[in-house]
Amino acid sequence: MTEHTTAATERGTPRGDAPRAGLSRGMVLLLAVACGVAVGNIYFPQAVSPLVASGLDVSGDTAALVVTAAQFGYAVGIFFLVPLGDRVPHRVLIAVLFAVTGAGLLAASAAPALPPLLGASALVGITTVVAPIVAPMAAGLVPAERRGAVTGTLLSGSIGGMLLSRAFGGALGEWLGWRAPYVVTAVVALVIAGVLARTLPQTVPTSRQRYPALLGASLRLLRTEPLLRLSCFYQAAVFAGFQAVWTGVALFLTGDTYGLGASAVGALALVNAGTMLATPFAGRQIDRRGPDAVNAVCAGAVVASAGVLALGGLGGAIGLTALALGTLLLDVAMQSGMVANQVRIFALSGEARSRLNTAYMTCAFIGGAAGSSLGALAYATLGWAGVCALVAVLGAVTVPVAARRARLRGVQERVAARRARLRGVQERCASD
Repeated sequence: MTEHTTAATERGTPRGDAPRAGLSRGMVLLLAVACGVAVGNIYFPQAVSPLVASGLDVSGDTAALVVTAAQFGYAVGIFFLVPLGDRVPHRVLIAVLFAVTGAGLLAASAAPALPPLLGASALVGITTVVAPIVAPMAAGLVPAERRGAVTGTLLSGSIGGMLLSRAFGGALGEWLGWRAPYVVTAVVALVIAGVLARTLPQTVPTSRQRYPALLGASLRLLRTEPLLRLSCFYQAAVFAGFQAVWTGVALFLTGDTYGLGASAVGALALVNAGTMLATPFAGRQIDRRGPDAVNAVCAGAVVASAGVLALGGLGGAIGLTALALGTLLLDVAMQSGMVANQVRIFALSGEARSRLNTAYMTCAFIGGAAGSSLGALAYATLGWAGVCALVAVLGAVTVPVAARRARLRGVQERVAARRARLRGVQERCASD
């Protein structure tokens, strides 16, 4: 499969796929909630890391390693577990992953020191990879013309989990200590495991390959699919900037400039709830205009967000307003780009969506984990201005590629329209 053959499938039905309306709107909403619960497990530590620092008597940038461990664990889980979505019935796989995640969260809540907490955080990251399993499953159960909208709805659920988990983690952690959010999220994960074990639709695995072959297929797809590599490049760079900001802003808000508590990080996250409304809109625009146009807009928005975020260094009401607007713009750009990238890769093959998503999400979260680490380092060495500069650089590297792709897509569509008009003229002349 090459770029020549995949161009025609970006907005249509992939080969080997017979879309069918197998998901009700209620089930889509339930899956969106499940995605939010799972994704929240790797984001609430961003809000509680300052509390972990004081509770375990370590520095702020050292406590931020809890966030990095969860992100790296998530990348590992994506690579080793998400391919099973093509091999194992989804109901069994998703319920088991939620159950193990609950056990890992309980272990984290009881950690007596930082090293055991890092290990438990990595385990939670590895097993809470439900969202990248649900997305390709849902894509295979709905018609092609609904794929962008459904993907956007599921991503809205994930965004809700990201936002609410930070707010919940920060507020509950300030009230009852940093261990409390881990206990509550463990209980929620175990309840969700039971609910999904009874309600998820039965699915038939699309592959009978052995597990090592499934892992190798993800790497092979990454090597052979140029559109997959393009999507990985976009998301790894943008997600690194996203994670750098949210790791750095927790240290910034609780530092000398603002002197706020951990709950302030959660409150800032809630301001970004508008992102949940933006992603379904982005999905509809992708269905209408294609993913390249949306990626181009998102690339420019990431660079613009860095400039707005830099004004947060002013402090006071002006600085807080800049932080709210800048993080909102960055969140919308990152999540809308995520929808565009997933629609692009899901159109490449009907039988290998989980393996395609494995390669894509692994690259994205390797970028995110690196961004968390770089964000903490940038803040420790250069302050908030260093974090903003990092975001600007990461966004800028995607702009030329996205702009060129969008222009190329526009030219191709105009040429196709002219050819269609010419064929119409020729057919009318022939009929005369």
